[in-house]
Amino acid sequence: QVQLVESGGDLVQPGGSLKLSCAASGTSIVAMGWYRQAPGKQRELVARISNGGRTTNYADFVKGRFTISRDNAKNTVFLQMNSLKPEDTAVYYCNKSPSPWASWGQGTQVTVPS
Repeated sequence: QVQLVESGGDLVQPGGSLKLSCAASGTSIVAMGWYRQAPGKQRELVARISNGGRTTNYADFVKGRFTISRDNAKNTVFLQMNSLKPEDTAVYYCNKSPSPWASWGQGTQVTVPS
């Protein structure tokens, strides 16, 4: 069974940066995505990366600020987040994209105070 462990979240001031990591075990990572869920809102896709890493896609609200990357040798996916805004506050998760696995990690909290 796949296990996903996200880390790197923190409280950061507006305009700051964070780098999230997602380590997978139990299976090799394939096409992957970072998702986020803010309080009272549905989980949404933030960014995705193809299996080989050549193709990336971003939601409009993070385009130009966030960068997704991967290290297949370490079975790990990253999300570099720059120019953070209060509206980026959420729990961030990684999972397969499209068609997420049924098992989600615990996520990592990113808080950007207003």
